[in-house]
Amino acid sequence: MEIILMRHGRPDIVRSDALGSRDMPGWISRYDEADTGTDLPPEASRELAARAGIVISSDLPRALSSLKALGCEPVQIDALYREAELPVHHVGRLRLSPLAWSGIFRVLWLCGLSGHAETLRTAKQRAAKAAENLATLAGNTQNPVLLMGHGMMNRLIARTLIRHGWREIRKPDKGYWGAGVYRRAD
Repeated sequence: MEIILMRHGRPDIVRSDALGSRDMPGWISRYDEADTGTDLPPEASRELAARAGIVISSDLPRALSSLKALGCEPVQIDALYREAELPVHHVGRLRLSPLAWSGIFRVLWLCGLSGHAETLRTAKQRAAKAAENLATLAGNTQNPVLLMGHGMMNRLIARTLIRHGWREIRKPDKGYWGAGVYRRAD
């Protein structure tokens, strides 16, 4: 039994200059609505995807367009596999890049400051359910199950799989198209 957790390709969103924290909800919305445009997967991602017997996807456009770029058709598309929500905290007049704000907000989220966003605890519960679904699917096929998902949620799913006896065969790359491979003997 094998599960491949792959992160989507680079979202096709216009690079933004420095923003105030109050501008981040709009930027996050645009990011969530973006597909991957002309971003093409590396050969290693193509090879992993070609091995998959079952393909599952988050319902966000960047995940779905990534599968299209790989020539894969998902059998299941579900919000269960969406990225863990990013909270927004208003911080005066400070202006930073969206990437910097995202990093700061994610660290605050990991420290328990989720604001109006999904909490870390809720995201872990969702990841546990996702891992269970993927493990069930993997038990019903001879070929790997591929999930096209997102960075943080894939990490939470991977931790759950490992806690339940899965071995990490391939450590995921940090960037876009990064993929981890998890195997279970039974």
